[in-house]
Parts: sequence; C-alpha cells; structure tokens
Amino acid sequence: MLTRVWGYDAFRGQQAEVIDTVVGGRDALVLMPTGGGKSLCYQVPALVREGTGVVISPLIALMHDQVDALEQLGVRAAFLNSTQTAEERRAVERGLLAGELDLLYLAPERLPAVAGLLDRARIALFAVDEAHCVAQWGHDFRPDYLGLTLLHERWPGIPRIALTATATAQTREEIVRNLRLEDARVFVSSFDRPNIQYRVGPKQDARRQLLELVRTEHEGEAGIVYCLSRASVERTAQWLAAQGVPALPYHAGLPAELRRHHQARFLREDGVVMVATIAFGMGIDKPDVRFVAHLDLPKSIEGYYQETGRAGRDGLPSTAWLAYGLQDVVQQRRMIEDGEGDRQRKRAQTLHLDAMLALCETVQCRRQQLLRYFGEESGPCGNCDTCLSPPESFDGTVPAQKLMSTIVRLARERGQQFGAGHLVDILLGRRTERVVRMGHDELTTFGIGTELSEAQWRGVVRQLLAQGLLQVQGGYGVLALTDAAGEVLRGQQEVRLRRETEREPSPRRPRAGAARPVLDEPQQELFQHLRAWRAATAKEQGVPAYVVFTDATLAAIAQARPGSLEELRGLSGIGAAKLERYGEAVLRAVENP
Repeated sequence: MLTRVWGYDAFRGQQAEVIDTVVGGRDALVLMPTGGGKSLCYQVPALVREGTGVVISPLIALMHDQVDALEQLGVRAAFLNSTQTAEERRAVERGLLAGELDLLYLAPERLPAVAGLLDRARIALFAVDEAHCVAQWGHDFRPDYLGLTLLHERWPGIPRIALTATATAQTREEIVRNLRLEDARVFVSSFDRPNIQYRVGPKQDARRQLLELVRTEHEGEAGIVYCLSRASVERTAQWLAAQGVPALPYHAGLPAELRRHHQARFLREDGVVMVATIAFGMGIDKPDVRFVAHLDLPKSIEGYYQETGRAGRDGLPSTAWLAYGLQDVVQQRRMIEDGEGDRQRKRAQTLHLDAMLALCETVQCRRQQLLRYFGEESGPCGNCDTCLSPPESFDGTVPAQKLMSTIVRLARERGQQFGAGHLVDILLGRRTERVVRMGHDELTTFGIGTELSEAQWRGVVRQLLAQGLLQVQGGYGVLALTDAAGEVLRGQQEVRLRRETEREPSPRRPRAGAARPVLDEPQQELFQHLRAWRAATAKEQGVPAYVVFTDATLAAIAQARPGSLEELRGLSGIGAAKLERYGEAVLRAVENP
C-alpha cells in the first residue's frame, strides 16, 4: 500500500511500529518532528482498518489543501467545517454514512455537533493532530481541545492516535492526562532536524540583515518571516516588496478573505515570502520553505522549534535565522510583567523565556542545547553558527561589576532607575543633554567603560539579563539588580560572556540554492522545465504545486530521465494514482524540455 498509494519504498523511523499499534486497535501518542511523516501514521491505518478515519485538526483554512493532496493520491477524503454550505455538508455526511470515505477532517469545536452523526458511522480511528494544543501551559493552547475527552468517553472502543511535533516532558504529561491516553503506547522520535542550520545574529538593522540573507542565500525561494506585532508585519512586508522581494503580510487583524488569499498565494506560488505573526504556520504543509527568519525574540523554545520546523520539510538544507537584541529581552520581560495571568502563569512564561535566552546566548552548539531542552542528548552538530564560527568567551566579571555599580549608585544615592541606553552613556563618558542635566557626569562610574563599544555594552546588558543577574522593572524597562548579583559585585562569582562582534559572523556554507540534490547542467535545465510544467498544472487544478509533485520528486525525475511509465513508476513519490494522472504528461516534459 505504501508504494501503491504514496510511491515510497519503505517506512521511516518509527512509522511502521506506530501504524501496527493503531491497526491493532491500541491508542498511541506520537512525538515526531515536523517533516518526519506523522500524517502517514494515521492515514495508513485509516485505509487498512474498516471504516473512516476521523482527523481532529485546528486548521480549518488548510483542510481543503489536505483533502486535495489525499485525493491526488486516490484516497477518498473530505472535511466538515463552517466554510461549507448546508448542501456540501449533507453530501459529506451521506458519504460518511455510506462508507464512502477513507478520511474525514474535523475542527475540534465541531466534534460535539457531529457526535450523533459519528455514532451512526463506522469509525476506523480518531487522530488528534497538533495534540500539544491541549496543554494549558504550552505555547499554543486551544480551549476547544479540552473537549476532546469526549473521544474516550463516547467511543472507548475506537483507537486514538495523538500527534505533535513539539512537546517537553511536561507538555507530554498534559496531553496524556487531558486526552485520557494513560494506556497509550508512546513513540518519541528524535527532535533533530539536521537539514536546518540554526543561526542567531546580533540585531543591528534587522530588515537590512534579512534582505542580505534573502539575496545572498535564498533569492527566489520561499520563506517565512516572523515578527512580534501586526504593525511590524505590515511595515516589513511593504519594505521587502519595495526591495523587489515578493512578500505578503499575514496577521489576525487582516480581513479573513485577504488572509486566505495570501495563504493561497504562499502555498501555490514559488518563491513567495510570508511575513507574519505566530498566527500563521501551524499545519502549513509546504515542503520547500527554504528559510524561516525571526525579527523578534520568540517567547519560548517550543514556539521557536515549531516555527523554525516549517523550513525544509522536504529534508533539503534550509536556514533558521534569528536577529536578537537587547530591546527584545526588555520587551519580552515587560510583556510578561504587564500581561494577564496569575503569578504561576507568569512564572511559567518567565521560565520559557529564560530557556530561549539561554539558547540565544550559548557559546556551545545550538542544536545540542535545543535538543537537550526536549530531553535528547547529542554531540556538536557542525551545522549551526556556533559550530561553524565558534564564538569567543571571556571573563566579563569586571564589565559586569562596572554596570552593576552604576545601577547601585543611581538607586542608592539618588533613588533613580534607568534603562540600558542611559546607563551605557554614563559608562562611555558621554555628556549628553540628559546626562549633564541630571548630574550623572559627576558619578564615580562616569566614563569607566570606554574599553567596550556601545554594541558590546548592550551585549553585556543582554547577557546579564539572560543569566538572571539583571531584571527589567516597570513599564519603562528600567534595569535593577537581582539577588544573585550580590556575589558578582563582591567578587565571589565569575561572569563568563560571549564576545560581541560588530557584524554578524558569516557562516561557512554554500548558497541555499545548492540545497536541491546535485544536478548537472542538463538535469538542472530539465528540473526547471518540470517545475514550470508543475506550476501550470497546479494552477489549472487550483491546488498547491507540491500537491502535484515535490521538488525532491522532480529532481529524481530530472536525474533518471525516465523513458517509460514503468521507469517512472519506480521513482520516490510517484504512486499509482499520480502515475495514472500525470505519467504521460511527465514523459512528454522529459522528452521535450
């Protein structure tokens, strides 16, 4: 079936074991990275077991594309959601009751409304996609997911499979508890995405830095740029478009129809860059996203991992790039302090942010630290910025003491608190209007920090915040010492800091355009011809290009140059339905490039 329907020769990793578990009628909890093949873990059992597989997914906007992709494979799939007319819903319901569907997609909020319908149907299994949405302390909580205990209570004899690409041990426990999966077999795959290169650079002029990344490494390739605010999304998309980059904005404040249009363009066209808040991305199945960039600091490692995981789902080399500066830290701390939630909630948010800061400031392999957060040990990866351009660390105790002494003197002698910019002016001996007016040029610490540049001092502040030696207070982002700072001031604790560079180090890597399988010149010409054929075919059918064939499959065709349907049949990603639908057209394209 795997070869006939999907065109693959073998299962990957734990897929076969998961499938056997669900086919045998047992529950399963599957933690598998984005691009690791989670969908097959419920799609294959749904075809093998008698009845219809019901998939609970929070992604109404993407259900249509998911169903289109399955129909291309010859799988009988449908969805029920609020975008359909009453007659469309009735047609799907009739197909379900008649046993004519292999898979049915539902949003979690629709489950109570269709429970009576499901009682009358033959159900093969329930699949809960994006299962981390049930975790109330997670980064992507959806209240509707708490109602999914109905699956266990109402249909106890039907196997359930819960799937997620991101879950710490705590989140995993919440999934088990809230979905009543105590007896489920748990499958935890490696969280490593070796094809993604993780890079964190000092934020100097973030948009210019982003443009350099696009132009030097990802010209004409699809990417996602994440910004913290809607206003920043709009400004960044407009600026990139003005520089000739086909960029589109996406955030919850845009009209729903415009969001759908932009999402459709991103999925269906090659080389589109989506600039978005974190409202965009969950469930995006586009395999050829070559880079994910963050212009603002993510709130947690879970969020960062999930967002960067949208790059390189096809397994080809991709970039996860983050521009990170002092203001990001101050802003995130202030958002937690001023935000909603009780003390326990804010404590959890602070711990999430601390882990993210530690990842940004590490002098060790970033991938090692990222995987360790999810409980997985590994060696240095050789494919992140700290491995490719190892940062220097130095004894930063004296600079830390100078900064802390300035904060202490202002607080004790004058009852004043200030943000980083004013403190750096004092340390650098700058007689600004404000410094002079407030008499801060008379402080004993005035001008004692000229051994470091402004950028380096901002790096010191940022790292001391990350190490928990400084804290942000109040709505104006003023800095204060934490209790832990006392030992540093007294010379009882050394402070190690990474040395700030004036420019982001250039990683030693080839252009990402070389990310595709190595093709010689004639093969590359055929590959581009096949992409053009695919784009025209997808547009004609109104489906995303990757639904027809992925880049990896087109590259395999370009390398093999098949001359018959039989030769085409043996290539990865070409199952029986696609061979029948597209085989002759592909052979014509190969023959006449």
